[in-house]
Amino acid sequence: MRCLVTGGAGYVGSHVAQELLDRGHQVVVLDNFSTGHRKAIPVGAELREVDLGNVEETKYLLAKEKWDVVLHFAALSLVGDSMNDPCHYLKRNTETSLNLIQACVEGGVKKFIFSSTAALFGGENRVVPIPDDAGIEPGSPYGESKFFIERALKWADKIYGLKFACLRYFNAAGADIHGRLGEDHRPETHLIPLAIDAMLGRRPLLKIFGSDYPTNDGTCVRDYIHVNDLADAHIRSIDQLEHKSVTYNLGNGRGFSNLEIVRGIERVSGRSVPWEWGESRIGDPAVLIADSSRIRKETGWNPKYSSLDDIIGTALHWREKNPQGYNE
Repeated sequence: MRCLVTGGAGYVGSHVAQELLDRGHQVVVLDNFSTGHRKAIPVGAELREVDLGNVEETKYLLAKEKWDVVLHFAALSLVGDSMNDPCHYLKRNTETSLNLIQACVEGGVKKFIFSSTAALFGGENRVVPIPDDAGIEPGSPYGESKFFIERALKWADKIYGLKFACLRYFNAAGADIHGRLGEDHRPETHLIPLAIDAMLGRRPLLKIFGSDYPTNDGTCVRDYIHVNDLADAHIRSIDQLEHKSVTYNLGNGRGFSNLEIVRGIERVSGRSVPWEWGESRIGDPAVLIADSSRIRKETGWNPKYSSLDDIIGTALHWREKNPQGYNE
């Protein structure tokens, strides 16, 4: 296949691009490098430096070349920032995605993979683990923007026949099992790399936000899924789009609390993580765990790196080998 990966210089996008290349597909990365890294683009991928906010450039790219599938990862993705500037998040994420969807329709693209999020499930009154057909109640403007895009894709299918997969993954974590790629957000907001860097003395004390959630130890519980398993799920989902659109929740089906993550890092590394309590954050649900039974049944997907030690071990290996991240 010839695949266009938007946001392919980012964390999940780069790992999916690498997996596509490993399986023999042609990959073109589209990125404006507002948050991505040039060094994260896998060897063998082509680059198109385009901003999806530019509708004419986006349309030109999609019409100029033939694409078997578009995989869309490019987005603003910080929940806290979206709470501080909701209009910017809602406008930017929705506008760029609508530009891309329109360009796909006009360019004759038939398959679209969308990087969605568990932030759609922000309310506390829900079944856990969360099934694909659970009620949508975004807990942040970031989550709301992703829901807007999911709805737009449903109309693009109904009216134009653009088949899509909305993949709502929970907490992407870990690094490429071969050590080629890793996680390097700037600023970093994810718990595992923050805790590892605090342990390695590369940043101040780790803050654990909130100690009074209704969980076993009072801290938030999340479903962590290895980024290589996420990549596998994206590629498996492409085959489903021959005849239908699909929506899948992606996770391991087991949650770990913030304190359990810290203890896991200490166990795997043999070192202590310095940390302190912080205030609870607005928009943080107490528990997010995925029911991924549908994608398992329909595609045969089964996470290979589901243990916490696998996830932490690969993340630790990459951060130790790359103390400055992608060093840009």
